[in-house]
Amino acid sequence: MKKIAIYVSFSIILLIGLAYSGLKLSSSRDFQFFGGLVTSADTSEKVVALTFDDGPTDNTNEILTILKEEEVKATFFVTGREIEENLKEAKEIVAAGHELGNHSYSHKRMVLKTPSYIKDEIETTDELIRKAGYEGKIQFRPPYGKKLIGLPYYLDKHDRETILWNIEPETYPEIASNSTKIEKHVSENIQPGSIILLHVMYDSRAASMNSVKGIITNLKKKGYTFKTVSEMVQ
Repeated sequence: MKKIAIYVSFSIILLIGLAYSGLKLSSSRDFQFFGGLVTSADTSEKVVALTFDDGPTDNTNEILTILKEEEVKATFFVTGREIEENLKEAKEIVAAGHELGNHSYSHKRMVLKTPSYIKDEIETTDELIRKAGYEGKIQFRPPYGKKLIGLPYYLDKHDRETILWNIEPETYPEIASNSTKIEKHVSENIQPGSIILLHVMYDSRAASMNSVKGIITNLKKKGYTFKTVSEMVQ
């Protein structure tokens, strides 16, 4: 019985260790089992990509107005479900000359999912992005930045990369609620080829929306120009 208890304890510890390792790998910014992983562009040129996750929503017009005033193009990683609910807004993003990226259909973590689930989440959203009128290459960003085996395998087989980011001020609660702190964080951490992630599509993210103009102004003063993700990483 003692040997059995030791074996069970060892097995539990091993499973916990494997689960923890899997969790860390799924969030890794510099490793995945298959295909390309992009967190920034390898360049010395002062260019950055401004990216917005989720939506489109009723707040789309506000962010489009800011970008138009600042003459900046951005990449919007949108969900299929929200395109269905707000197709007009998705078409407005395209009409304004911005890039539409795929952020899955349902915005559920795509870890430990079946191949058919992964396929449906991505391809359904691709179809909706085309329905919105976007004709360029469709980049993909996993919900919550999570990926492990199945998702990178699918993307690699379809000649697509995993697009992440290297600047996300909203990660820090003490920064996320204050637009001035968001602007400062981006300005202090920017580097050539950076991919900036913000969420501006919901009323709960007012600080992020209010930071966009300041971020653009600060980076322009530093000599940076803005490109879409596809333009920057090609």
